[in-house]
Amino acid sequence: MLFNSYAFILIFLPLAAAGYFLLHKFFSAKWALIFLLAASLCFMSLWNVQFAIVLMFSVLVNFACGSALSAAAESNAKSKKPIFIAGITFNILLLGFFKYSNFFLENINAVFATDIHALRILLPIGISFYTFMQIAWLTDIYRQGGYRYDFLSYCLYVTFFPYVMSGPIAYHREIIPQFKTPENWTFSTSNLCRGLFIFSIGLFKKMAIADTLAIIVNGGFDASRVLTFTEAWITSLSFTMQIYFDFSGYTDMAIGAALVFNIRLPINFYSPYKATNIKEFWQRWHITLSRFLLN
Repeated sequence: MLFNSYAFILIFLPLAAAGYFLLHKFFSAKWALIFLLAASLCFMSLWNVQFAIVLMFSVLVNFACGSALSAAAESNAKSKKPIFIAGITFNILLLGFFKYSNFFLENINAVFATDIHALRILLPIGISFYTFMQIAWLTDIYRQGGYRYDFLSYCLYVTFFPYVMSGPIAYHREIIPQFKTPENWTFSTSNLCRGLFIFSIGLFKKMAIADTLAIIVNGGFDASRVLTFTEAWITSLSFTMQIYFDFSGYTDMAIGAALVFNIRLPINFYSPYKATNIKEFWQRWHITLSRFLLN
């Protein structure tokens, strides 16, 4: 289910928000969080049930590693480093298996003239994002200790549907406290309006700008003839703007959708094409990824 689909805008998002706040009002925070977790897993399952299974498998293993690592850090046990290495290794192997298995097989076939068949693997949507988020959590525990969370809060943090598919990469210390803050349990008209406004900006970027530029880009790259100088420049510049408006549009929609639930996500793009050098560009482009890599 895409953010720009009628099903998401008119059905999924309103029902998820209504159920979340009604459960907060008439039942308890725990039931509201369980409902939002179920909605997030449903969102992933609508793409493919296997994607939700992989996501939950990753969550379970990382939560177990994180809990063991936190206990080891508190007792200053020698097992702290091996547990951390095991957790990071698991995440790298899981990500590598789904993203690069067939790449390695193709290269083995090319180098050794073998005929190993490619694996029939579906790349789970969002696996890079939720893997990076969990690596950051394990790293924080290893470096600083603490950060013990109940399974429900941790699971919702990783699977929260506004960002699980395409980011931004949010840290646990940014998100989990917001779910536990009583002020965020009450429906906010102002946050709803702000969230829908930001979501609409992202929707416009995606549908009106990125998808329009995609027509020019596809026409240029798919052309069977050699492009003229002008056509080549138009195609290249259109592609440059397309990827920005597509990616930043989805990020804006994620930020807006999360704000409907009174959850504030970090900014991910800050006018990157206004940068005057490459360093400044990467400080403005996919900010949360740069932050993750630097930390």
